[in-house]
Amino acid sequence: MKPSLVWFRDDLRVQDHPALLAAVADGAAVGLFVLDEASPGVRPLGAASRWWLHHGLEDLGRSLAELGIPLLLRRGPAATVLPEVLDALGAGAVYWNRRYGGPEREVDAAVERRATADGIHAETFAASLLHEPWTVRTGQGGPYRVFTPFWKAASARPVRSAWGLPDAGRGAVLSLPECPDGEGLEAWGLLPPRPDWAGGLGEAWEPGVAAGEQLLEDFASGPLHHYDEDRDRPDLDGTSRLSPYLRWGHLSPFQVRDRLLAAGGGAGASVFATQVGWREFCWHQLHEHPHLATTNLRREFDAFPWSWPQDGAEEAALTEAWRRGRTGIELVDAGQRELWATGWMHNRVRMVSASFLVKNLGIHWRVGEEWFWDTLVDADAALNAANWQWVAGCGADAAPFFRIFNPNTQAKKFDPERRYISRWVPEAGTPAYPEPVVDLGASRRRALEDLASLRAEQRPPAVS
Repeated sequence: MKPSLVWFRDDLRVQDHPALLAAVADGAAVGLFVLDEASPGVRPLGAASRWWLHHGLEDLGRSLAELGIPLLLRRGPAATVLPEVLDALGAGAVYWNRRYGGPEREVDAAVERRATADGIHAETFAASLLHEPWTVRTGQGGPYRVFTPFWKAASARPVRSAWGLPDAGRGAVLSLPECPDGEGLEAWGLLPPRPDWAGGLGEAWEPGVAAGEQLLEDFASGPLHHYDEDRDRPDLDGTSRLSPYLRWGHLSPFQVRDRLLAAGGGAGASVFATQVGWREFCWHQLHEHPHLATTNLRREFDAFPWSWPQDGAEEAALTEAWRRGRTGIELVDAGQRELWATGWMHNRVRMVSASFLVKNLGIHWRVGEEWFWDTLVDADAALNAANWQWVAGCGADAAPFFRIFNPNTQAKKFDPERRYISRWVPEAGTPAYPEPVVDLGASRRRALEDLASLRAEQRPPAVS
C-alpha cells in the first residue's frame, strides 16, 4: 500500500482536518510540516510566532502519534521539499488544506503541478475559513470592500459542521526516510536563545489543541454571554483569547461556530459571531490583495507624509518609546508592555495604540504592523495587516483617518478603575514615569492638517 502524505501548515490539529481524514481513508498516512522561509514572497515568522510554532508542533506530533501516524519535519522551499519527500516515501497521494495568501497559493500550485506530473494524486480542502474568498461576491461578481454587506451575504450561505477525528491505527506501516542533518525542532532554533525572553509567553499561554478546546469551552460557558458588554474592557476577563488558537489552527472556525450555536443566542453570541466575520473579511481582503502588509489599499494615502524610524533621531526615539511602552501615555504604554510580556494585547488597546502611532506620532502604519508581526503570538497575515490599514484609514471599510482615538478618554471609559493600567504601568503617576512624548491635542491637529493638505493636493483643479 502506497502511503499518503498530509502536508500540515497553519492547521496544527487532528480534529476537523479534512486533509488528514482523506489521507487516513487511504489506509496509510504520514504527516509532514515544512518550515518554509525560503520560497519567494513567503514572509518569515516573527519571534513570538516561532516560539508558538515550536510548542504547537510538539503538540501535533503527540496527537498524531496517538493515531499511529508519524510526523516528518523538513525545512526549505516547499516546492522543492515536497517532491523529495513524496519520492522518498513512494507516496501515492498528497493532501493539504488550502491557504489564501498570494505567495502561498503560488507555492501550493507548484507542488500540485509537480505531484500530478509525477503521477501522484494531489487534493486540497477548505478548512481554515467558513467561506472561501471566491464564494462570497457582490452582485457584480467582485469582492466586498465594506464589512456589513459582506457579512450579510456570507451569513446567508450554508456552513458545514465540524468533522471529528480520524480512526486510530491507520498510520503508515513502512520504513520512513531518515531525518537529514539540521532538521527537527531543536535544530531549527525556534525557541529564543539565552537569555530566554519568552518566560512571560509561557506563563500566559499553553499552545496546543487541548488548551484551545478548553479555552473555547470556558468562554462559551461564561464570558460569551456578556461579550457585548465586556469585550472592550481590558480590565475584565471579557474576551475569548482564542485568536492564537485560530491562527495556528489548533481550533477550526467550524468548531468555534458549532460551540456558539450550542451556547444559544443572545447579544453576546451575536457580537462574537460578527468578530468571527471580521476574521473572514480580512482573509478575503488578503486573497484579493496579496500585498496587504506593504501597500495601501486606498492608494491616495501613498502621498501621506508619514515618517519612518530611519528618517532621523527624533523619529527613531519616538518609535522606540512606543515599542517599549515608554511614551508617557498610560493606556498606550500598558498595551505595549502587555504585548512585550505576553505576546498578546487586548483588541481595544490595539486600536488605541495603533492610532497613537500613526496619527499622534505620525509614524507609518507599516512600522507598527511589522512590530506586531514580530511580537504577537496570534500574528496573522490577514488580520494584522488589514487591522493596521483599518486604523490608518487606508484600508477596506477603514475607520476615517480623522477618527483619532484619545488614549486618555479611552482609558477613562474602558479602564475606569485603572486596574489594567496599574497592572502594566505600576509607576504611572510617580516621578519615575516619563512625560508624554507628544501633546495629544497638538499632534491631533497636525494629523488633521496633513490629511487636509493631502486632500487639497489630490483635488482636481476648478474649471474656469
